[in-house]
Parts: sequence; C-alpha cells; structure tokens
Amino acid sequence: MSAEKIIGEWKRGIYKPIYWLEGEEEYFIDKVVDYAEHKILNPSEASFNLSVFYGKDAQWSDVVNACMRYPMFAERQVILLKEAQQMRDIAKLEPYIEKPLGSTIFVVSYKEKKVDGRSKLAKLLKEKGEMLTTKKLYDNQLPEWTSDLVHDKGYSINQKALLLLVDHIGNDLSRIENEIDKLLVNLEGRKTISEDDVERYVGVSKEYNPFELQNALAKKDIAKAIRIVNYFEANPKAAPIQLVLPALYNLFSKTYMIFGQNNNDEKAIAMNIGVSPFFVKDYLLTAKNYGPAGVQNALMLLHHYNLRSIGVGDAGTSDGALMKELVIKVALPARS
Repeated sequence: MSAEKIIGEWKRGIYKPIYWLEGEEEYFIDKVVDYAEHKILNPSEASFNLSVFYGKDAQWSDVVNACMRYPMFAERQVILLKEAQQMRDIAKLEPYIEKPLGSTIFVVSYKEKKVDGRSKLAKLLKEKGEMLTTKKLYDNQLPEWTSDLVHDKGYSINQKALLLLVDHIGNDLSRIENEIDKLLVNLEGRKTISEDDVERYVGVSKEYNPFELQNALAKKDIAKAIRIVNYFEANPKAAPIQLVLPALYNLFSKTYMIFGQNNNDEKAIAMNIGVSPFFVKDYLLTAKNYGPAGVQNALMLLHHYNLRSIGVGDAGTSDGALMKELVIKVALPARS
C-alpha cells in the first residue's frame, strides 16, 4: 500500500490497528507519520490519546503498555514509534502485534532498512496490519513525480522549470517539496511555475547550469557550452566539476544505449534505456549529432577528465580549464 492510499483511507475514517512503515525513502514514511501525529486526532483528543516513542530510548514494555491502554474521551488512540530501527528487542512487540487492540492505531517508523520477510514479525505484520515498504525513486521518475506533486497542490510547472528544479536538487524529495512550497508562496496569483521563478527563488541560473551544458553539447553548440563553463569557473558553487561530470556521463551513457534500440517510438526508447520521456529527445539528438564513435569518444574523455579532476595524472589544472578542454574535445574530436 502506498503512503497516499494509507492517508486517503484515514481521511475516510478507515483505520487498521498496526501500520509498519519501512524502507530507504524517508519522505513517504515521514508523510504518513506526520499525518498520524497531527491529523487523526483533534487537539483535545490528542492531549490524552497521543503517545510518541523513539526507538533509541524506548523500552518495548512501555510501548506495549501504551498500546494496551483504552482511549480517554475518544474512539481511538494513536501510538507512534519513531526511529524503530534503533530499538533493542523490537521482536518483543510480536505478542501485541499478534493480538492488537482495536481502539489503538499503532504506527511504526522503521527507516533505512526492511524487516526480514522470513521472520515471524514480518508474517504477523502482513497478517494483522498494513505494511508500507518504500524505496528511492529512480532519477528518471523525478520529473513526473515532481510535476504530479505540483498538480496535486493545484498548480502547474512548465517543462524547462521542471527540469531545472529536478536537475538542481536531485533525488531529495523533501527538499523538492520545500522548494515548490517556497515557489508557490511567491507566484503572486499565478498558477504556473516558470523557469524565471526557479531562477529567482531557488537560486539556480536558467541559462548557466549542468542541464543547459548538456543541452549545448547535445546540439554541439560549442560557443554556448564555453559560456556556461566560463560561468561555472567564475561561480564555483554554481556547478562544481564533481557535479558536472556525472551529469555529462549520464547524457552520453544513456545515448550510447540508444544505438542498440530497434524501436523509433520515443516512449518505448525512454522505457528501454531507463529515462524519463521528458529527456529522450535530448538523447536522440545527441545520438544523431555524435554517432556511436563520437559517443564512445565522449565517454572515454569523461573517464580521463574525472581522473584528472581528482589529481590522477594532473599537476593541478583548475576545474574551469579542465571543463573547457573537455567540452572542446568532446564536441570537436581530433581527426585521425
């Protein structure tokens, strides 16, 4: 079950006695826990019927005793066990999980890992409660997820703004949502987030960023690529070489996969090479402009310049100079 479905059922007054929230993506776990802590009970009910424990400090017996209490002046009580992965003797919760109290909603946050599916605990959780197992989104899922998040808030975001935002922040869902909320506050009555908004309120240049460098190289627009690299050199925090090189490697490695495709459908290609449909046109353009030999050359150069950027075989060339050399050699490979 997804976080959205759990919260959706709670909004309709549908509750199960136990919710076990586990996995590596904290964003979804935190969403469910936050709703349980602040929305299931009204303030007057919560003062008597909300208990919060933390795994590092909690004793299993105290948690069980709290779960076994009956609610006061309310239909139900909520017991939260946060950071349960740090709790000793967590398996001693099994007797309660086997026979939970119907008036208690027991929500367990078990981050960064998953309970062993072969264990008695896992079998009891599947039988008696609801399990949410989370995992990190793939990078190619971020644009669609972000667009849906904006839409759910009653707004829209244009494609360039979306790509700028995702490319700048990366796979940090909480930060993406925080930046979106900041953008929405500053829209001044408008309903669509633009690249100008992202530049102004998130602090990423709409013209000088790794995404635009990829775009310039895909088009073999050397003049634009050099302008962007010059900006990076003058503003080292905008895009350090350790951020730029992986972005370029992603462009050319995904492009290389296109040459093995026997399908001209963009959606099928995007699915086969593991990218968002938002990006597939860039990879197709790169494939057209470079061909297999050019893409292979780019990948070899990226490996070489990555080593130089960490001091292997290089006496101390500046990051800006390395990026300029790289851009020219990628876009204008030496003729044999």
